[in-house]
Amino acid sequence: MRGIFTISQLTIHEALRKRVLLAALLLGLAFLILFALGIYFMNRELIETSRGPETQAQRALVYIFLTMAGLYAVNFLMVMMAALLPVDTLSGEIRSGAIQSLVTKPLRRAEIVLGKWLGFWVILAGYLLLMGGGVLLIARLVSNITPPKPNIAIGLGLMLLEATLLLTIAIAGGTRLSTLANGVLVFGLFGLAFLGGWIEQIGSLFQNETAHYIGIIASLIVPSESLWQLAAYNMQPSLMRDMTLTPFSPASVPSNMMIVWALGYILIVLLIGLWSFRTRDL
Repeated sequence: MRGIFTISQLTIHEALRKRVLLAALLLGLAFLILFALGIYFMNRELIETSRGPETQAQRALVYIFLTMAGLYAVNFLMVMMAALLPVDTLSGEIRSGAIQSLVTKPLRRAEIVLGKWLGFWVILAGYLLLMGGGVLLIARLVSNITPPKPNIAIGLGLMLLEATLLLTIAIAGGTRLSTLANGVLVFGLFGLAFLGGWIEQIGSLFQNETAHYIGIIASLIVPSESLWQLAAYNMQPSLMRDMTLTPFSPASVPSNMMIVWALGYILIVLLIGLWSFRTRDL
């Protein structure tokens, strides 16, 4: 365990020096500023034009929609972070020979993989806390409206689980693939899940069973999009999600068993990555 924590600390320090993380932080800051300006001016306009209880209820729905749009952008930034940060952590070090300085030390290869995985996971969790918390805090300060606290915790947890899934794929892929091929793999699988999720929603909306089942199959191959849909479903008021009032209200709500499958998926892929790195000739 000590080796795992040592590698995770080294991974965090290394990531802090990367321009990818700096770019993600700057992009996140720019997004929060833009989100704050947008919701502020929207709030000022709505206050001037809505006075009655009915219009106030409509205003609340607009605020929730804007908050969900902000969280959707945060989710996309998390996906980018989960894919780009670790994509060359193993493949790049194997190619350059830097990995030799680690494997020759009294460290198991499994500790190297798990340490890097843990280090990047801590970074992703911190980034989600910063960005997701920023969106919710801005929405609260401007509109005094946010999703219920238990729902927020569930939604953010599912977003972190989605990022963890993609992080695990990137770590496992790096044990065998080149940096470019690994990046193509991660983004390709995410794209498959994203497209499959929309096919499933459209199929459910128009009662097309073929499209619906195609989307389910894609979700089983990579359950990332299903996790976001579950997160979005939990963070919206019942009126919005039941009546499918926004693009973030899924017409077909994934089963909670998809969470169990995602956890099992992460474990299986991580074990494959451990085995692959242990048996690779360095």
